[in-house]
Amino acid sequence: MANFRINVNGCDHQLDVDESTPLIYILRNDLGLKGTKLGCGLEQCGACKVIVDGKAVFSCNSPVSSFANCSVTTIEGIGTADKLHPIQKSFVKEKAAQCGYCIPGIIMAAKALLDTTPYPDKEMVCEALADNLCRCGTHPQILKAVMRAASEMRK
Repeated sequence: MANFRINVNGCDHQLDVDESTPLIYILRNDLGLKGTKLGCGLEQCGACKVIVDGKAVFSCNSPVSSFANCSVTTIEGIGTADKLHPIQKSFVKEKAAQCGYCIPGIIMAAKALLDTTPYPDKEMVCEALADNLCRCGTHPQILKAVMRAASEMRK
């Protein structure tokens, strides 16, 4: 067991946990943040993506020790049911989710892109989302949603 400080969604947390525990288990089990999903557990589907210090990263395999003193943002940290983030609004408007399991990871990857690239083209969006799988087949709607969000966020 080790003691770590981690900032999640703007709140500091002191954790006394096994340093090899993957971040996703800390988020879901210790901090109660259930929005980040465990998909494949092999960093191949992207359902577990969170933003760490501005970059979209997998949380399913990386040990919590590698996130000590980092700033982590989960899907819960970007919007609420009452006040959706522009990306979340765009996903609703474009009907970009069916089952919704992959969507938190996709939204986090999209947010990391749009935070640094306000004018992405379709190729840039596809590249940013290349590690995210959606088995429901809503890829065209997802691309439209991200492009819509980029436009909304520029306003």
